[in-house]
Amino acid sequence: MIPPITADGDAATSDSAELPPLPPVHSGYNEPSAQALELAQILVDAHLTIAVAESLTGGELASELVRVPGISESFLGGIVAYQDEIKHSLLDVDQRVLHEHGSVHKDVALQMAEGVREKFEMHDRHADIGISTTGVAGPDPSAKDQPAGTVFIGISSLWGEHVAALDFSNLVREEDPIGSRQRIRFATVEAALFNLLEHLAIQAEL
Repeated sequence: MIPPITADGDAATSDSAELPPLPPVHSGYNEPSAQALELAQILVDAHLTIAVAESLTGGELASELVRVPGISESFLGGIVAYQDEIKHSLLDVDQRVLHEHGSVHKDVALQMAEGVREKFEMHDRHADIGISTTGVAGPDPSAKDQPAGTVFIGISSLWGEHVAALDFSNLVREEDPIGSRQRIRFATVEAALFNLLEHLAIQAEL
């Protein structure tokens, strides 16, 4: 093990390398949302698998899912594809679509969801559900002049496909660009969970 470096630049001895105490874990710390709990219960009970592809949410959707104990029964993994080239190379998003419309587009969201379903396979079975997020977190508009708050969520499942087009521009505050980005990203995670729950509920009624 490499010894830690002290303030004067010398390697500390093992005797002096005492770690600080961990902070207490408060009630409610990192608890999953009610939507995440509900979705996880449905997935596990139905023996369904899910994989996620994220752009603007940067892994927050996957993080929200894995807060739920036991989600490993269903959650296969995720891909954070922030750059267009990565969306194409890892998720097979059509380069023509990316060139013509940019990454914030309904077709990109759907192809990301389809692509992540194909990429995640266990026991010779692709993921049953793929879900994606792409959008403009701001503060600046996209390269195609889409305003901050423009978001698309893609769903590809055993039962079909769905794309939700969302407008979170009301969450933008010019004087608070960092906060605006966080509000849009967190709202996108909540919307992704809601839309997938709705998608599954519709299938259950058929």
